[in-house]
Amino acid sequence: MSDDWNTVTVIGNRRGGAQGGGGGKERQVNLARRQGTAVSTEGKYGAGGNTQKGTSLNTAKLDAETEELRHKSMDLNVGKLIAQGRQAKEMSQKDLATKICEKPQIVTEYEQGKGIPNQQILAKMERALGMKLRGKDKGKPLDAKPGKANKK
Repeated sequence: MSDDWNTVTVIGNRRGGAQGGGGGKERQVNLARRQGTAVSTEGKYGAGGNTQKGTSLNTAKLDAETEELRHKSMDLNVGKLIAQGRQAKEMSQKDLATKICEKPQIVTEYEQGKGIPNQQILAKMERALGMKLRGKDKGKPLDAKPGKANKK
């Protein structure tokens, strides 16, 4: 085969033809072998070089980590304050959620003490409920800022 530069054997075509395309390469190679044609197969050089095998340094560090890492969660007292303020205004969890433009699930998680604290969401809840949920004086009425209320 090394002397014959002019003969080219093409096995199959891109259209698939009568074989229907798909996984016919192995079938075509076997057919060529049965007909007595010289068949050579070569593995692609560097094939599969894009796979990510093995462990990286970060993975090893995470495996060696013994400390249990968790997100901060809401204080249960704040959750109770949210529920009390909501019930005082006669709002359901869904009503509060729509008022602060959040999902009802977030209000539920905050009330149960399972939510991850977000200062923006807490600020929206403070304004909607009219009570402080952060800082030292939690549960006290939210003071309206005098500078903004008197402007016309």
